[in-house]
Amino acid sequence: MLASQESERLTVGDIVAVLRDRAFALLVVLLGLPNCLPMPPPIPLVCGLVLLVIAIQIVAGMSAPWLPRRLLDQSIARATVEKAVSRAVPLLRRLERWSRPRLSVFDGAVGMRGMGVLILALALALIVAPPFFGQIPLGLAVSLIGLGLVERDGFVVLIGLLIGGVGVGISIGFVYTLFASIMGAFAWLSQAIPGLGL
Repeated sequence: MLASQESERLTVGDIVAVLRDRAFALLVVLLGLPNCLPMPPPIPLVCGLVLLVIAIQIVAGMSAPWLPRRLLDQSIARATVEKAVSRAVPLLRRLERWSRPRLSVFDGAVGMRGMGVLILALALALIVAPPFFGQIPLGLAVSLIGLGLVERDGFVVLIGLLIGGVGVGISIGFVYTLFASIMGAFAWLSQAIPGLGL
């Protein structure tokens, strides 16, 4: 366990090694948790990119996550990890008491690959989520899906997917609005200044 590590800083590799066979599911939970609260950029972007890498590996059917050596060697202050864990563990324990193995459609190799595709979509939505608040439903969805995979509880996974659908819709709406605004600005400029040739 991480408690046996005596150094003041823990590397990402240390954390992944402790997660062992549940590394994929627990990494999904860990990448979702920071986004359950309003977070400034680039936290959602970074979490989304790492989640994207993890999702691709799940789709590929890998048995354990692979992360670049440079990322594995990155260290985090032990106190920061302990603080995050102390906040998350009570909530996760309450969820674990309610959760139980059921709706095992997501269990098994084919089911996990299917989950990888869905997590991939959530990761892409997280990357383009509106700043500060737009990532909250996606963070909650990703955390619930990860927890459901850890506990083999398909019902929790389904709840996460429903919330994730809302989050994806918000992200699509944000991207569409942003794109429409940019195109509208170009159209206005082309009319206001014909010589620009926009």
